Amino acid sequence: MSSARARAFLRVFYDKLFSYAWKFAIVGLLCYLLDVALFNVLRITVLDPDLVPMGPVIATVISTTVSTVAAWFGNRYWAFRDHRRKNFWLELVEAVVAGGIGLGITMLCLWISHYVLGYQSLLADNIAKNVVGLALATTFRFLAYRFIVFSPQRRDSRSRLLAEAAARETAREQTPA
Repeated sequence: MSSARARAFLRVFYDKLFSYAWKFAIVGLLCYLLDVALFNVLRITVLDPDLVPMGPVIATVISTTVSTVAAWFGNRYWAFRDHRRKNFWLELVEAVVAGGIGLGITMLCLWISHYVLGYQSLLADNIAKNVVGLALATTFRFLAYRFIVFSPQRRDSRSRLLAEAAARETAREQTPA
């Protein structure tokens, strides 16, 4: 591959994926810290498994829901701001569905570890939820956000609407009066 082709490939790769991935990662890191902190506070206090039978699972639902909504705002207004959609509510619903599937992935990892394999310590719950579950769920959510929720191919994507408006303006300027 020639160096010009390699540079062109890297530029397209950066523009199409990496530029979104690093912003998504920063938003995700902040929301991860929120998720871990909230999960542990709930798990140690009001949702202790000795007091509440499904405490770790309930704590996961609460902490992941809060962090997912926070992540959607961060991704909408920063990471994918050029591709946010005109239809705010539809975008929110799609983000919640993607987050819900991610939550399911995380909960499944925690449930298998805690209830099937019998690893019931705080450390085991954190590894199942915040390492294994997080890695799998984050991969899923990034792909869902990039290619579904904030897809530039959507009819009401901000970048697509701006490009169409610019094309119309250019055509108007080139048309003789």
